[in-house]
Amino acid sequence: MYYLHHDSGQINSVNFTATYNSIMLENLQSILQDPITSLTIIGNLIIIESLLSVDNAAVLATMVMDLPEREREKALKYGIWGAYFFRGLAMLFAAFLIKIWWLKPLGGLYLLFLVFDWIKGKKTPKKEDDLIDKNSNWLYKNTVGYFGQFWATVILVEMMDMAFSIDNVFAAVAFTPNLVLVCIGVFIGILAMRFIAQWFVKLMDTYRFLETSAFLVIAILGIKLTLSVFEHFYPTHAFSKFLGSHAADSGISLLTVSIFFVPIITSILFNFPKKQKR
Repeated sequence: MYYLHHDSGQINSVNFTATYNSIMLENLQSILQDPITSLTIIGNLIIIESLLSVDNAAVLATMVMDLPEREREKALKYGIWGAYFFRGLAMLFAAFLIKIWWLKPLGGLYLLFLVFDWIKGKKTPKKEDDLIDKNSNWLYKNTVGYFGQFWATVILVEMMDMAFSIDNVFAAVAFTPNLVLVCIGVFIGILAMRFIAQWFVKLMDTYRFLETSAFLVIAILGIKLTLSVFEHFYPTHAFSKFLGSHAADSGISLLTVSIFFVPIITSILFNFPKKQKR
């Protein structure tokens, strides 16, 4: 009886592995068959994940500002390692998240919220001395007495890392159903926390107009993802067929990448838009 159960477990394990490998192979073949579209999707993921990472890094940096200077760097180092761990963990669940249809429109609404929040921030810019009030956070209040200011801050940073990791994989899953590209997106998010975010900030600091371009790209992607609600409930409609077509995916991907990179090229060649540092 034990051996029968053991064999069944082995069969189930083999079947799961075979199915997973089959899905990954199919996704890889899809990328190889249309590398241009795949590259534009990766380009869009870089933009989205970098913007998210810039925002995440700013929040984490703000959280440690009240610590002594020597402890700030140490707390942020713990935060970066926590970001790596939670993003890796989130990637393991990407295969399950990808099957949930309503993640796409929900992800679209989330991207549109980012745009709305950016527009609101442009109208009412934050002061430089605005810091996150940790003392009003229930987790910090309930841990600072037991662990002290430093470790309570680290715990809060790790909790934020977990939330940001969900954002990271959520944005990637909402954007593409290709599991390979989702994994690439999550990996980009991990790199962005350490490297890309700094480069992205410098690029947007040199070319001020890129901030508007980046959020215009996010708005277009948000609208496309939100429209997937119509595609889900009316799959036979002509508009739904267009939204799900290869032409629509390729066109939107090319458009969004062009919105971001064409202004850089014209600025370098013709000084339009003008390159202005902050």
